[in-house]
Amino acid sequence: MNGAHMTGGDQRYAGRLRILHWVIAVLVLATWPLGLMIGFVKDDVKLDFYLVHESLGFLVLWLMLVRIGARLTSQAPRVEAPVAEKAAAHAVHGLLYVFLIVMPVSGFLATNAHGFPLNWFGLVTVWSPIGKAPDIAFTLSAIHAWSAWILLALFALHFAAVVFHHVIRRDATLYRIL
Repeated sequence: MNGAHMTGGDQRYAGRLRILHWVIAVLVLATWPLGLMIGFVKDDVKLDFYLVHESLGFLVLWLMLVRIGARLTSQAPRVEAPVAEKAAAHAVHGLLYVFLIVMPVSGFLATNAHGFPLNWFGLVTVWSPIGKAPDIAFTLSAIHAWSAWILLALFALHFAAVVFHHVIRRDATLYRIL
């Protein structure tokens, strides 16, 4: 592990941030394809797919809020890198955070607007801030769908940067989040 891009004890993110990063990543990597598959499953299991997709998405929302709080109260590892590279990394990370909030919020509101309350994992019905609102349901669904594709593109950029740093540069960037 080459520590050229990091200094002293500032080599890794705080443990809570590392855990939240990976838990959210796994949840998104499960939730995203579930949402995509809903349009292709038979009607007798479609509601089950919706239940799991929506419940996982709502969990992502709350974990992201916790992650934002943890990030605001934690010191980030110091990194020495060209200004443009730092700017690109900050932009992609910032947009990931934005879309990891926009996507579940728009999905939750779209579900409500279509007239279906969120029944979180079949355990608790979550209060709907808007109730049934067919006039905005399509717009919220479109925001949710576009957010999903934008999030996928951001994930691809993020993953490409990980591969670049780990395989090409052979620096310790990946180890900051492990």
